[in-house]
Amino acid sequence: MFSDPGHSNGYFHHQDGGAFPEHNSLRPPHRGRGRRRGRRGRSHDSADAPASGAPRVADSDQRVEQKPPPCTDFDVAYFHSYAHLGIHEEMIKDRIRTDTYRAAIMRHQSFIAGKVVVDVGCGTGILSIFCAQAGAKRVYAVDASDIAVQANEVVKANNLSDTVIVLHGRVEDVEIDEEVDVIISEWMGYLLLYESMLGSVITARDRWLKPGGLILPSNATLYMAPVTHSDRYSDSIDFWRNVYGIDMSAMLPLAKQCAFEEPCIETISGENVLTWPHVVKHVDCYTVTLGELESVTTRYKFKSMMRAPLHGFAFWFDVEFNGHAISPTNNHVSSSFIESSNNQSTDVSQRKKRGNPSEALVLSTAPEDPPTHWQQTMVYFYDPIDLEQDQVIEGSLTLTQSRENRRFMNIHLEYTSGGRSFVKESVMR
Repeated sequence: MFSDPGHSNGYFHHQDGGAFPEHNSLRPPHRGRGRRRGRRGRSHDSADAPASGAPRVADSDQRVEQKPPPCTDFDVAYFHSYAHLGIHEEMIKDRIRTDTYRAAIMRHQSFIAGKVVVDVGCGTGILSIFCAQAGAKRVYAVDASDIAVQANEVVKANNLSDTVIVLHGRVEDVEIDEEVDVIISEWMGYLLLYESMLGSVITARDRWLKPGGLILPSNATLYMAPVTHSDRYSDSIDFWRNVYGIDMSAMLPLAKQCAFEEPCIETISGENVLTWPHVVKHVDCYTVTLGELESVTTRYKFKSMMRAPLHGFAFWFDVEFNGHAISPTNNHVSSSFIESSNNQSTDVSQRKKRGNPSEALVLSTAPEDPPTHWQQTMVYFYDPIDLEQDQVIEGSLTLTQSRENRRFMNIHLEYTSGGRSFVKESVMR
């Protein structure tokens, strides 16, 4: 399906390869606690996946055209979950998220005005409309979920059908018959990479982005840190030791499994964090490849700043919206921390102020920052470890896309402290 910028209704439903069937038998990739969502319909099993006749970018002569990957049952369930309005309401009502994206669009208005934009995973179309308001010549709003039908109605209701063209289909399948100047996407999942939506941004970049084009956000960083959270442990575990005067401690093994077998999405505060964080992965959206996302491994070494029980590790991320003149690493400061060259986490003397307009605009999900709908991702131990001040915690972490479903994430965590070694494995579904 080739889009025609002259169409006034601006809506296209991709049909090649078959329509997405209704599929309710598979559980969407999210559950309880506002769990993030079965991300907006895209898959990313192919790095380039340009269809025949698709526009090429700078290195087009070196690319081999590939057939788009099939839409799996897991993809169908994922897309279907994003047809639910509640998911989009939660995201839009996250003012930190939405206001930061709008501010980033206006800050880069000179790169957007009069230019062609692709919104990868447009959802309700709000970011596409922000770009249109910033003066974009044309915006391709792409989404494989049926929410695209409502997005098109929103576009028409705001008299933007001549500017915003809604493409209902996967990034791997839809066709755009021109190169684009800007890619914008809110692709981040829990643990930054959960749901594998970044792959769709990579696909859009490799298919359509002009040399020197702009990607928003431009880079992202995932962090981890050891945490103490006695209240959480007490509420979920210690509760069973005495229930209305009855000894129910026989429930403890099951309670630990039910509460902590899988990662938890919760909001913690900076007071729960025992050390400066460690950088797990830095992503440059201009250069990252699909292969990098299949598996991420890091080694860490922390030194506790206080005496406290260690209940697990917290993960959070930030993303930056850099213009062309800003190197993705020049002004990179996340929360209050940076990672030094010897792989040890280093304080940056509290939060670095970003009043200088030349610095990057940052969306942070750190514990000390205002809460977002992403909250923090917690990997709890079944049993806490008592730490002394300055006690070392070290080990390794591997995050791997599940072979069962690339949108799931396998977590392999090894940690050693006080002469004892442990392994925690879990799956983020």
